[in-house]
Amino acid sequence: MENAMFTRRTMMAAAALATLVAAVPALADDLAKLPREQVELVAPPFIHAHEQATKAGPKVLQFKMTIQEKELVIDNEGTKIHAMTFNGSVPGPLMVAHQGDYVELTLINPDTNMMAHNIDFHSATGGLGGGELTMVNPGEQVVLRWKADRAGVFVYHCAPGGSMIPWHVTSGMNGAVMVLPREGLKDDTGKPLHYDKAFYIGEQDFYVPRDENGKFKSYESAGDAYPDQAEVMRKLIPSHEVFNGKVGSLTGKNALTAKVGEQVLLVHSQANRDTRPHLIGGHGDFVWETGKFANRPEKDLETWFIRGGSAGAALYTFKQPGIYAYVNHNLIEAVELGATAHFKVEGTWNDDLMKQVSPPSPILSGAKTGALDAPAHKH
Repeated sequence: MENAMFTRRTMMAAAALATLVAAVPALADDLAKLPREQVELVAPPFIHAHEQATKAGPKVLQFKMTIQEKELVIDNEGTKIHAMTFNGSVPGPLMVAHQGDYVELTLINPDTNMMAHNIDFHSATGGLGGGELTMVNPGEQVVLRWKADRAGVFVYHCAPGGSMIPWHVTSGMNGAVMVLPREGLKDDTGKPLHYDKAFYIGEQDFYVPRDENGKFKSYESAGDAYPDQAEVMRKLIPSHEVFNGKVGSLTGKNALTAKVGEQVLLVHSQANRDTRPHLIGGHGDFVWETGKFANRPEKDLETWFIRGGSAGAALYTFKQPGIYAYVNHNLIEAVELGATAHFKVEGTWNDDLMKQVSPPSPILSGAKTGALDAPAHKH
């Protein structure tokens, strides 16, 4: 009986394998019939041109990213790290597709680099998110194709194995993918949503060792830095918590811009630690806190939560002009470690939403100032 069952299972497995093998040419033929589009990636906080909704059928989107190991200055004091990057930026570029499309990435590791790298797409289905199939040594390149079968915003990052994973991720090697529903975004009632602008903010934790005097150390190479850096990483206390690779990268002359009445989509990722985005003076009109567009967005959030290893999205229509600070509302990380961005918004002020009724003035002698001036309670 056992031999008969074994034989039957073997025959079933062989038949399934034969069906799979026969299907491969058919899949190749089907993919060959799909239109192909080459996409030019741009550095964050900007996002490459894309349609928000489409009536066209699926296509194969072709992307190319080059791994760059490079020295970066990450604060205003000139602190340097040996960063690992996708396309030279921290975070790597945001890649946009529509649900049902195929994403085809050529990943290049130039021979000028020192280390092997790969890419793990949280948006993909299969061994290590493609990590098993994309490991490239210096001087190699690889092409990976995966189907965007679920909508949302997702993290990608390098995952070469073991202790190299957190080191590469916290050295800047992460980014995000946005897979839009083919019909576009919808509100909590199912009505279509549109954005006038979209920005990608990647929050990054860095772990820079200090010397005996408390000064940040510098090293000749990434390999030289690794032992000390790993020791700092294991304490789980970042030396820097920044947006888009550097303290002040999105403030001052680099501030994001908008106008009153514009609907702005903010995609926010953190590949390693939890974070709490907050727009001071604004709100999240519609927020996909877990980043998945199949779920109804929450409304009117003051602060939202992004889990480490994930991305979220928020849509807001600016109603007042001025400077808005967009922060990680762990305010220690925002103010002391650098997780702050600014929006410069143009437009006309609306007194109905906010107005200073009277300017600051001296408190008049003998004037009652509130509860502290109330008479003591008599028993």
